[in-house]
Amino acid sequence: MPSSQARADRAPDPRHRGVLHRTGTWCARHFVIVLVLWAVALAGLQVLQHAYGGDYSDDFSLPGTQSQDGLDVLKAHAPQAGGYSAQVVLHDPDKPLTSVSDQVATAVTDLRKLPDVLSAQSPLPSSGSTPPPPPDPNTGPLSTDGRTAYITVRFSVQPSTLDPSYLDGVDQAVRPLRSAGVTVEYGGSLGELARPEPSDRTSEAIGFGVAIVVLLIGFGSLLAAVLPLITALVCALCGLALLGLLAAAATFATVSPTLATMIGIGVGIDYALFLVTRHRQNLVEGRDPVAAAGNAAATSGHAVLLSGCTVIIALSGLWVSGIGFIGKLGLAAAVTVVTAVAGALTLVPAALGLIGRGIDRARVRRPVAETVPAQRDGSDEGGPGGWHRYARRVERRPWWFLAGGVVLLAVLSVPALFIQLGHIGDGADPKSFTDRRAFDLMSSAFGPGSNGPLTLVIDQSKVPSGDRSSLADQARKALTDVPDALVITPLTATSDGDVLTATAYSVAAPQDGRTTSLTNRLADDVLPQAVSGTAARTYVTGTTAAQVDFLDLVSSRLPLIIAVVVGLAFLVILVVFRGLLVAVKAAVLNVLSIAASYGVVVAVFQWGWGGPALGVSGEVPIESYVPMMMFAIVFGLSMDYEIFLLSRIHEAWVRTGDPRASVAHALEITARVITCAALIMVSVFAAFVISDDIVVKMLGLGLAASVLIDATVVRLLLVPAVMTLLGRAAWWIPGPLDRVLPRLDAEGGARPPERTGGGGGGAGAA
Repeated sequence: MPSSQARADRAPDPRHRGVLHRTGTWCARHFVIVLVLWAVALAGLQVLQHAYGGDYSDDFSLPGTQSQDGLDVLKAHAPQAGGYSAQVVLHDPDKPLTSVSDQVATAVTDLRKLPDVLSAQSPLPSSGSTPPPPPDPNTGPLSTDGRTAYITVRFSVQPSTLDPSYLDGVDQAVRPLRSAGVTVEYGGSLGELARPEPSDRTSEAIGFGVAIVVLLIGFGSLLAAVLPLITALVCALCGLALLGLLAAAATFATVSPTLATMIGIGVGIDYALFLVTRHRQNLVEGRDPVAAAGNAAATSGHAVLLSGCTVIIALSGLWVSGIGFIGKLGLAAAVTVVTAVAGALTLVPAALGLIGRGIDRARVRRPVAETVPAQRDGSDEGGPGGWHRYARRVERRPWWFLAGGVVLLAVLSVPALFIQLGHIGDGADPKSFTDRRAFDLMSSAFGPGSNGPLTLVIDQSKVPSGDRSSLADQARKALTDVPDALVITPLTATSDGDVLTATAYSVAAPQDGRTTSLTNRLADDVLPQAVSGTAARTYVTGTTAAQVDFLDLVSSRLPLIIAVVVGLAFLVILVVFRGLLVAVKAAVLNVLSIAASYGVVVAVFQWGWGGPALGVSGEVPIESYVPMMMFAIVFGLSMDYEIFLLSRIHEAWVRTGDPRASVAHALEITARVITCAALIMVSVFAAFVISDDIVVKMLGLGLAASVLIDATVVRLLLVPAVMTLLGRAAWWIPGPLDRVLPRLDAEGGARPPERTGGGGGGAGAA
């Protein structure tokens, strides 16, 4: 070891007394104990999850919404008309379905006998009666040519939440129809139950494969490439097992494990990569493996801890929506972030201690650690590499890089101005899904609106019996010629006479904007006017109405979530780096990068630019909660690169007091690892676009685009340019604010250079 390095290692260092340094050193020295403990934890959690873990379902309610209140009214006054409806769609291209009336009757009878079924309505006229003429327009249940029909089955629970084995009974009930040559498809939530069980193994394999290639090319060492992948996988598996145990106590959406997998693997690889990169640089500088691992835990490990906390804070902001479904999605992702941080701080140092100096033994090219920075006294000792020349170029012309980055983000953000939130209907699913085939049959025979009927409910229980006749007449007139309504059936009273019901069919598919407009028009204007002057209450309910209510809730609360997440992230950066303008810059640039990623998602899915190539049929709206999830996740993940880059800028600034040179120095030594980490996370997220679930495709593409934009345009263009232009002002903080804020540090116990002048606190932290 060089004598200067030996003196440096012997010199007192506040970091070496820190918890993270002691933890990393202990784990590296006692790697056998740590690895065994992680193996036991992994095996034990898997056993517990298989024994006691819960299931995932999309059964959630929206208390206080008109759709939920309307459903409650129906359940109270007409249980068989309430519940959750689904369609069993019948089609025979060769003969009318009346020729198999006996089989239809048998199927309906057997469906009624199934558990959780409230009622099943035959589409055919009763035997011996004269069939009524089909309505005009025909909305079912029997098509004009008699070759397509649907059995409406009402369940006491959401069919999609039932065990898949429930379909065995449904298949048995309709077997006589299939034996007679009739095509039988399941629509709505019953069709969702029949979808193939999602498997993300292929996506995970692709993501891991690309990650190995990127790491090998970027760093040259096989062990250095494999170690982050193995540790990330172990941490993700532990996190998913914990999530399964949580699912036994609370209801998590079916997309939760996929989302947790995406986030857990992505951040797990990134966090491990940050530590491995710092560790290898410590080895190059002459430290022994245990000391190198301890130093990596004290420096990059500290940044990992802060980054992980920021991600969790951003995900926790989803609870501000007040919607348990959304908040639990954030919780699901946060679980694997916690295990990723724990693994980075303990499992990774233990693995580094096990490998020792052999981390570069198996190599495919000359291994590369952090770039040795050129001297800042004007010379270029150490060899000016590509990133060094690029860093100097940004330092010389920051305005050009700033303008280029802003223009690029602005162009990408344009489609986001036209974003249309909604619910992705069955019509966008692959044709291999039974609910998609049922959707197509229904649309062809009865119009697209037949796939999302709206149930209109008028509760007249508080209306005197003598006034109910006039109320019914007033309501019938109000429900005539409603815009965007194909037809509204006549009002009928429940058996107790306290409730009037009707069904409205839209001119468009359930996910179409016209259906959303119709739902809101009926709920907010038409029905209230229909009962004006009376004590009656009105509701629009059903699956489509609930989706519209969910959309309205998400849309109204998205600005609040954005404000909370941005505010929390701003405070984290301010506390860590003690720079007011640094924190403002981080918040503004992250918002711009997320807007650009929104634009990519809108262009691909809503505008259809590439959607068919991803297996999406036609143009679809942006699922209502996707922007909310993307914002929280991406804002949190972007802090990984923000803290990693800013910590190095801050480290150089503390050492030299030269703000411009500090930016170029940090960019030079972090560009490689940021680029590789981003490519890995992009590959992990992008691999999920092959999923059959369109929401997963949307999240995968959106998160991949976000990370790519953030790690290239923002981290390598805008942040260096802005920090160079701000100079010393970037680290200014008002004195009173500096004294009030708690003190944290991104990478250890560095303190800022002494400065004179008023107003500013330190840029460093204790």
